[in-house]
Amino acid sequence: MIIQKHIVDLPTPTGIMRTYVHRPEGDKAYPTILLYSEIFQQTGPIERSARLMAGHGYAVVVPEIFHELNPAGTVLAYDQAGSDKGNSDKANKPAEGYDSDNEAVIAWLANQPWCNGQIGAMGFCIGGHLAFRAALQPQVKATACFYATDLHTSVIPNQPGQHSMDRLADISGELMMFWGKQDPHIPAAGRALVYQKMSGAGLNFSWHEVNGQHAFMRDEGLRYDAQLAMRGYQLALDLFGRCL
Repeated sequence: MIIQKHIVDLPTPTGIMRTYVHRPEGDKAYPTILLYSEIFQQTGPIERSARLMAGHGYAVVVPEIFHELNPAGTVLAYDQAGSDKGNSDKANKPAEGYDSDNEAVIAWLANQPWCNGQIGAMGFCIGGHLAFRAALQPQVKATACFYATDLHTSVIPNQPGQHSMDRLADISGELMMFWGKQDPHIPAAGRALVYQKMSGAGLNFSWHEVNGQHAFMRDEGLRYDAQLAMRGYQLALDLFGRCL
């Protein structure tokens, strides 16, 4: 499929959110995937991930996750300064802001002729957590989370009862969780805690742990593992193919 790209600036309760849309050419309606980036926003690797998924017959929407804290179009570098800024943004945006972002995107999708109403979510690193957060929305039927950070911590600011692990009863769709066992950001104890809570809540999910470091699906840098990335994308495509 030939993929087109366009940019939309969506109003949200916390300001305008730049959003990138990657979808097959033409006027046909497709299932839509909300794709959440790492702390660096829509970098080259994230855009390539979006286009890869779009090339399998999906409209893929990539919102700027820290739109309140940066000028529209901001992309942080994969260096220490970029990491420091992204982690600062993560620590300063309340979890409820992601909920209102998701609600704004889903409401907008309802009026797009290229969206057939079937919605899924996926993401990497903090984006894996934000995809998990998107699964709280009843319209999201399937979610693929890749090495989702901070599900086991309180780094993202929350009001009482608003931590993602406190709201598992709001998830109705199927989830796929994909982890690297050598990831220092989500140690074995943290993964075990997430698994225990998801199982205790009776969620419909699959669980995959592989020998990979953090960000092993990012196709830049020394940690990239093409074989594991291919496996992750195939699992996501299987999930969305069944559920959407």
